[in-house]
Amino acid sequence: MTRLLQPHRIVSIVTLVAAWCALWGNLSTANVLSGLVIAVAVTSPRISTAGIGGIRLVPLLRLLRFIAVDLVRSTFTVAVEILTPHDRTDESIVEIELPSESRHHLLLIVTSITLTPGTAVVDVDRDAGLLYIHLLHDQNRVETVNHVIELAHLVCDVLPLRKIGTTA
Repeated sequence: MTRLLQPHRIVSIVTLVAAWCALWGNLSTANVLSGLVIAVAVTSPRISTAGIGGIRLVPLLRLLRFIAVDLVRSTFTVAVEILTPHDRTDESIVEIELPSESRHHLLLIVTSITLTPGTAVVDVDRDAGLLYIHLLHDQNRVETVNHVIELAHLVCDVLPLRKIGTTA
């Protein structure tokens, strides 16, 4: 019973319910209850996937800040591009090799990248850990590669992998 009421599990459940309600865009009784059912099921020790750790709160806040800053910057950049009379785009596709530990979190990484205006993941090679990203401005290629690798490291900090058979 005490394993079910561990502080990190409670924080995970509250965070997941908040995210669920935010995704629905409505804080209603039905959304809270359905989010609670899903969060309890996902964090259940019996259902938990072997080799996966928990959610770390402080790194999660860093990741959310990182994504929020990306959203603001990229929205501003795309808005300027649209409103200026000259087309300064120099589109390209860039290949990015992800760190090996981040390959377990491809969905979150791809979603975070595609969420920001001006970039889109056009292909993924999971086995090789490669992302192919469409850029509006090729002159930002090196900066974008470094930025995506930093994003991958942040995601790994939020969702650390643990070896099978360990409890930490």
